[in-house]
Amino acid sequence: MRFDIWCETSVSQEESWGGMEMDPKHTQLQKKINITFKQPELLKMALIHPSYLSEHPEEEHHNQRLEFLGDAVLGIVVAYYLYKHYPEASEGELTKIRAAVVCESSLAGLAQSLDLGEHIQLGRGEALSGGKNRPSILADAFEALIAAVFLDQGWERCCVYLSNLLKEEIEKTLQGVSSDFKTLLQEIIQRNSSDRLSYRLLSESGPDHDKIFESGVFLNNRLLGKGSGKSKKESEQHAAQNAIDFLRKEQL
Repeated sequence: MRFDIWCETSVSQEESWGGMEMDPKHTQLQKKINITFKQPELLKMALIHPSYLSEHPEEEHHNQRLEFLGDAVLGIVVAYYLYKHYPEASEGELTKIRAAVVCESSLAGLAQSLDLGEHIQLGRGEALSGGKNRPSILADAFEALIAAVFLDQGWERCCVYLSNLLKEEIEKTLQGVSSDFKTLLQEIIQRNSSDRLSYRLLSESGPDHDKIFESGVFLNNRLLGKGSGKSKKESEQHAAQNAIDFLRKEQL
């Protein structure tokens, strides 16, 4: 089955809420992103934070499932863009750039550029505590929005839209606006504050003047990646790079 046909089938089965008129307050956002939704319920759902449902039982859906899908769509679009436009870049360089582009701070910045915080439906407590400006909420809503665009407009339109939107961010990253692999890994997992990254020396070998160190990076007690190098610092960087690759492949 062709991918675009599969997408249309999936939308009709997953999001069949029936016809509905677009909420006037979402019209401005559609103009901002230059996309008119054929299924306005997708845009509506992308902007509903889970905290909103506890105070509005008439709503049945929040944006977490869309967030999950949007994260995967972002990852593959950025990977495809980098693969296509930077044929000389190594796998490690591509991984580093992608991780920087799709990290929470970057996505939150993109959400702010679209004034997304003004459109997110939050519970009263979340709203009073500044939720509309919280990076994690903005990044999640941005991912949900991208999933909504993907489901509503299809892969090709979504890919073109995202490529245009992210081009500047990718160029900035290529010019040096990025962090090391350990920092990037921390940004990827920081959404859950209860998660803790730690690095452990797994082994060392060779003579004193030419030692090879192997380190592992653990999320809580789960081994995410291993790396080796001529210093503990280098081995930890390689372990973090390996973990980033693993997490992205796991999500896809």
